[in-house]
This record gives sequence, C-alpha cells and structure tokens, in this order.
Amino acid sequence: MSKQVYGKILGGDEESVKLSSDKFLAQAVDLEIASDPKKAFSEYQTTLGGRASASGPGTFSRKEQSRIVFEPSDKFGWWIDRKDLPDSLNIGVGVGNVWTTARNIVLRSGSQHNYLRMVEHIIALKVGMGLDNVLLSVRSGDPPLFDRSSMDLVEGVEDVGIVETDKKAVYVGVKEPVTIVGNNGSFLTILPPENDSRELYIDCAVDFKTAIGKQRIRFPVNRDTFRIGAFARTNAPLSMMIYCKTIGRLFADTRRLGYTRENILIAGKWGYFNKPRLMHEGKALEAVWHRATLDLLAAIALIDKGRLAGTIISYKAGHALDVDMVAAMYREDLLEVL
Repeated sequence: MSKQVYGKILGGDEESVKLSSDKFLAQAVDLEIASDPKKAFSEYQTTLGGRASASGPGTFSRKEQSRIVFEPSDKFGWWIDRKDLPDSLNIGVGVGNVWTTARNIVLRSGSQHNYLRMVEHIIALKVGMGLDNVLLSVRSGDPPLFDRSSMDLVEGVEDVGIVETDKKAVYVGVKEPVTIVGNNGSFLTILPPENDSRELYIDCAVDFKTAIGKQRIRFPVNRDTFRIGAFARTNAPLSMMIYCKTIGRLFADTRRLGYTRENILIAGKWGYFNKPRLMHEGKALEAVWHRATLDLLAAIALIDKGRLAGTIISYKAGHALDVDMVAAMYREDLLEVL
C-alpha cells in the first residue's frame, strides 16, 4: 500500500492536513485484512438474480412500516422509483442528485417531493457488493431502519443472488492523488490504483472524544469485508439520544426519529450504554466499520461513471466531506476510465 497520505488539495487548508496526516500515520492499525484475488468482483456488470425486499419501522416515522424492494435492472447504475409518485422520474444514484448531507445523505430529482432520505445504508451495497445495476422501489421518502444495520438488505440480496450481465464492468480512477480537508483535522484522500489494479482499498481511522476513542482498520472492498461492516450500527453520543427524546421532539427532522438502544450504538465519555458489536482482541470496532463501509462507500456509490479503483484514506471524516470530495472530482474532471 502507498505511503502517500495526501495529494492535490481540492478544498480546505493544506497546512491543516499536514498536521493531521502525521496524527493519522501515528495512529495504530487495530485490524488489517489482506487482499485476496479470489474475492475480486466480476469483470462483468452485475444485477440481481431476482426481486428482494426488506421492511422495518420508518427511520423518520417509527410507528409506520416502510418497505424497500431491490429489483433487477438492465439500465446502467442504481435508480430509485417512488411508487407513490407515479408522475415523477426515477432518481439516479449520483452526486448530481444529492439534495443535502446535513444529517444524512438525501437524494432528490425534480420535485421537492421526489426524494429518499438516509440513503447511505442502502446505496453502500452498490460498492460493497459489486452490484452495478439495480432499481430500488419505495412508497415514501422514509426508508426502513433495522436493528441489524444493513444486514437485512445484504441477506435479501444474497437470497436472490448477484448475476453477471454480458457487458464488461467499467472501472474509473483518479488521475492523480487528491485530498479534501474538513474541520477538526479531518481529511479524505483518494489515490490512483497501482499496477493496473481494479481493487478498491480502504484505510479508515476515527477519533472520538467518547468511549469509541481511536479506531483504525485497513481492508480491500469485497463482499466478505462489506458483510462485516453491514452489521455495524450508526453511533451516537448519549447526549444525542437525550436530545431526540426531549428538545428534539420540537423539530421535524428529529421528532419521530426511530433511534433505539437496539438500532444504534450509544457511547458515553467513559463507556457504552449498550453492547457494542464487532469486537477484535477485546476492542469494539463497530464505529470504524460503520464509517468505512456504510458511510464512506455510500458516497463512493454516488460515482455514476463506474466502479472506483484505488485507495481511499479517511481520517475523522463524515458524510459532508465524502460527498464534497465526489463533487469536487466531477467539477475538476479528475476521474478517468481505466
């Protein structure tokens, strides 16, 4: 793996990333998974072998059930069909259709009513499972929220299978190393693939001022590693839970938010308030797995030109910085077909 940590600065302060890169390199790696050519994705575009669905309480309307259906598609990319809005065009999963990243990634096309909220835990499957062409059908803009994070979706896809089409997969990479810098020392770097590799490799570190603390993992993106991360829940500090149950009830974006002790990881300053998952050598790595797969790969799924190859380095980053990176690469024409 390359020793380079940052490249051409697409946004933010270069002096800040110099300091942050030293902290990132000094942070211990808690878990490293080696590349395995046998687990590489198909050289052909893929779709589903059948129709899969999953249901659960609505993320933003917890008393109502929400259902999402994954359907095979012969159209390149991922598309969202709001069945309750029959006169609306399908929403393409791409950075050009991002409405906001304020609390989560919301995609919208055309009318302000034609949207889907908190798409990240859904569209991450595009990259993590090497699943190129899919039609998602929903009947509201509120997706289901699961106690097992995205595992219900992964298992639904596994049940119907992923099948090859007769079209070659399209791979893209950055033309040169690029970095975007955020607040509080955060940064995101994408490096070009080495030696004509078509692999996507992740080096991800988080650093929270809670019991989560410092966590860092490195791994190649394949179905096995994504399956690990798909079980990792969103994390929130205890203060956020208290806010949602009290003052947050006054505001539309949080009054009906369906967070519970089962579907999120609650971290206090000195310990967890529920049982963390994904233990490794006595240390919970749930937070960094969630960040590296269900958050980061969701932003990479917004690249609608093809599968990204190369290395992604993420340090203390989040949704907004991820999406800003993808948008900046499009604005500056930094992606090329390999």
